[in-house]
Amino acid sequence: MAPLACLLQEAGHSVRGSDVLLYPPMSTLLRNCGIEPLLGYVPEHLDPRPDLVIVGNAVPETNPEAQAVEELGVERISMPEALYRFFLTSRRPLVVAGTHGKTTTTALAAWVYRATGCDPGFLIGGIPLNFEHSFATGSGERFIVEGDEYNAAYFDRGAKFFHYRPDTLILTSVEYDHADLYETPSALDQTYRRLVRSMSANGLLIAYGDSVEVRSVAAEAPCRTLFYGFEDHCDLRPEKVVSDQRGTQFELRIAGDAVEDRIAIELPLSGGHNLLNATAVFGAAYADSIPPSGIAAALAEFEGVRRRQEVVGDSGGILVIDDFAHHPTAVRLTLEGLRNRYPDKKVIVALELRSLTAARRIFFDDYLEALRCADRVWLAPVFHARRFSDSERLDTRKLAAALAEAETPATACGSIEELRRGVLDSLQAGDLFVTMSSGSFEGLPHKVAAAMEKRGDRHLITRELRNYLDEVSRN
Repeated sequence: MAPLACLLQEAGHSVRGSDVLLYPPMSTLLRNCGIEPLLGYVPEHLDPRPDLVIVGNAVPETNPEAQAVEELGVERISMPEALYRFFLTSRRPLVVAGTHGKTTTTALAAWVYRATGCDPGFLIGGIPLNFEHSFATGSGERFIVEGDEYNAAYFDRGAKFFHYRPDTLILTSVEYDHADLYETPSALDQTYRRLVRSMSANGLLIAYGDSVEVRSVAAEAPCRTLFYGFEDHCDLRPEKVVSDQRGTQFELRIAGDAVEDRIAIELPLSGGHNLLNATAVFGAAYADSIPPSGIAAALAEFEGVRRRQEVVGDSGGILVIDDFAHHPTAVRLTLEGLRNRYPDKKVIVALELRSLTAARRIFFDDYLEALRCADRVWLAPVFHARRFSDSERLDTRKLAAALAEAETPATACGSIEELRRGVLDSLQAGDLFVTMSSGSFEGLPHKVAAAMEKRGDRHLITRELRNYLDEVSRN
């Protein structure tokens, strides 16, 4: 909602809005764009009467301002409806959908198209480090957007991505998520199938071909499909993969191209999932006739996305990384990537099960497998513990015991403060400490990085951490 507000302001509209107390980076983003949110929700915030109200999906039907909007008869629409109305109708939407990798893949696509002179519009659900902002109007024919499967608004329970009408769709994965909205895996699967079926015959689907689930969904597409992945049947296939502290180097094989069917790519990201994200973006750009050499050069300059394997501190021989991982598959892939990139470091993980899906008991075995990739695990309390029944909620103490039995030391903490103290007491030179949460984790990675800087011999703090600390001191 904040980037959309800034996009609308940039497009010449007068924008105001209400929210609860905001914190960086969104509070900073809005302030820099000249938008000062009204605090709290009261009907008086609708005076003077607006021409249009855009309602975010976190707003319930009982919200006082939402009720006042209905009583006043002011036109209201959802966030994805607004994005389509104001920015997508005259463009060629490139939409990135899937359970995993949407934000990084969207940022990669936006950067590749920008770096190759296409000047796309874009809206990214994270903070891309190559750009000043996570949004741009752009003047090119492409508008690149993250296609979220979550609901649009309380009055529109369908997925956001139904509103975007993709010309090109990247489908990264189809796994069960958002159990608060989709009661069964089949319900979410059907949502992806509906999205694919909605594409025009002239569109393009770029799908992860190593996944049986993705291939099954892609079979319903009425348009051309390009598969990417490691298996022989894929049209875009990474080969000769090498990972080190610089990132990932590989050779991309482009099936069916008689002139230049292989190209060397250097990607400053780790993990097979990021290699695949880059391959998908290459496919979209290549289909738009962007020269392969230009795509490869842009990928080599990609700096990443905030909170996606983001280095927030490096001091005293201890590396601190923050990651958004919110699903056992994402946890496993991130840890495998970090292992490959930093083979000489001991990987210490702090995990907060924050979303209404992440903390479900059904994922117990998946987390057990994923976290065994670590050398040491710290588990925070389940964030929404009271919203689960005992039979639904994953028991972190049982998970810690199972990990310990599998020879991965683990501690389930009663509070994040207890976790922070335990981590600070145990970290040693040569450790890589990674935090994983879909929320703020009470600033844990930044607090640990600041403590390491204070006591360390070397001092290296990223621009993002310095900005965060400056913002905290101002508040």
